[in-house]
Amino acid sequence: MRVRALVLAAGLGTRLRPLTAGIPKPLLPVRGEPILFHTLRRLAAAGCEAAAINLHHGAEQVPRLLGKELAGLPLTYSEEPLLLGTLGAFAPLRDFFAAADLALLVNGDSLCRWPLVPLVRHHRERGALATLLLAARADPAQFGGGVTVGRGGALLALRPTGGAVAAAPGALGAAPAGTAEPAATAAPRRRVFAGAHVLSRRLLQRIAAGGSLRVPADIVLDLYEPLLTAQPGCLATLTTARHWHDLGTPRRYLTAVLDWAQAGGHGRWISPAAEVSPLAAVRRASVEAGSRIADGAVVEGSVLLPGARVGAGCEVRDSILGPGAELPAGSHVAGQLVVAGGARSDVR
Repeated sequence: MRVRALVLAAGLGTRLRPLTAGIPKPLLPVRGEPILFHTLRRLAAAGCEAAAINLHHGAEQVPRLLGKELAGLPLTYSEEPLLLGTLGAFAPLRDFFAAADLALLVNGDSLCRWPLVPLVRHHRERGALATLLLAARADPAQFGGGVTVGRGGALLALRPTGGAVAAAPGALGAAPAGTAEPAATAAPRRRVFAGAHVLSRRLLQRIAAGGSLRVPADIVLDLYEPLLTAQPGCLATLTTARHWHDLGTPRRYLTAVLDWAQAGGHGRWISPAAEVSPLAAVRRASVEAGSRIADGAVVEGSVLLPGARVGAGCEVRDSILGPGAELPAGSHVAGQLVVAGGARSDVR
């Protein structure tokens, strides 16, 4: 099976500004590497033969940083001066996907240890036109109500239908990582789409033959919903209990980075290229390269991006310090996003 991928990285990052004023959201760091690197490594490990990345905001930064390949995965760039949308992004890449048996479509602003091999396997077993990855741990109420899933993980609706459908995460029951919904599911339930799908060759051919699309074209509104109406049961899902994070807001970015910072078992992650005084207290935090934390400072539940400076005796809690942000000695910051120059806003 020839598998190729498209990583969606052309968003504007509006809700993450000012963090994304000068950098595309997929290049924000997590444990010392841009979000995009984590995704591309998972694609390479899953046997993907090549990946395309669509670009818009800060488009020149991505190829400058990544070059022609990452972890042995050849990269193709598709710059969009005018945003084409999640479906329209395929239009300039018809030749790239022409020989592919399957396409993996992954959101570049999501963070997950993607279960791509189980996702592809499940898709092939089901013979669906497309298979969507769903997150068992995410609360549908925080993501527009989520999608509706029926017996065996069949996708019933991509938007809330108003019916009596279970929504509370605790009631959903987290499926093991990379497993499908049990066939014995008694009633439809809502899940959160986790930003990764597999598209069959039949669907790729349909997209390529579709002619002109409105711009931007949305994969849900312009492809999946018409398909579900015409062919109920043609779309499948796979639910994973792996941690998944949408990074659309400063609060979600903070939560995601701290989640990954604790993965090493120490409750924090500090870059070897950061300078942290032995007289400082750093708990449940992520400290990127070039950051400095002075004597007597307390950093807790916070993220320091490259080059951030925390002066002596500062207290930083539940906050993000952007690249190059500096806190004078004795500063107290809680629940704030601080950027270079000193501007602050609430972490929301």
